[in-house]
Amino acid sequence: MRTLYLLRHAKSSWKDASMSDFERPLKRRGREAAELVGERLAQEKLKNPVLICSPAVRTRETAELVLKSSKLRVEERWDERIYEASLRDLLQVVSEVPDDKTAVILVGHNPGFEELLAFLTGESRRMPTAALAKIKFDVSWKDIEPRSGRLDSFVTPKALLQE
Repeated sequence: MRTLYLLRHAKSSWKDASMSDFERPLKRRGREAAELVGERLAQEKLKNPVLICSPAVRTRETAELVLKSSKLRVEERWDERIYEASLRDLLQVVSEVPDDKTAVILVGHNPGFEELLAFLTGESRRMPTAALAKIKFDVSWKDIEPRSGRLDSFVTPKALLQE
């Protein structure tokens, strides 16, 4: 059994118009949401997950805050293909995960993440900032195909605040 967590970056700031999209940091609300999602991820009790993250500032900050609040120890990787990734790019990144890794946390962006979720599970979901989707597979990473995954859970910071 393999588990893929899709974590969209938290809410970023558009305050400084001179900043490139890649350099945009999180805003306060985004930092709070990332910490909340990290607390939820801690409940998963993951063993040696791999975290593969877009190198954009907002995704790196999201990953750092989630890891800090979840107290997870992960193998971290930064992959430029995730920034502005197409569905094909994201599938390539996932297919390259070694089979001995049973849990992967992918941190990235829309619209690619919504497309990947729909492709893998057959379920279309809007992924707002800091949304976390948990997808289970009975196949190896390299054998993932359309609808080969099952959406096990889907949480948003808004829903977590209402619990």
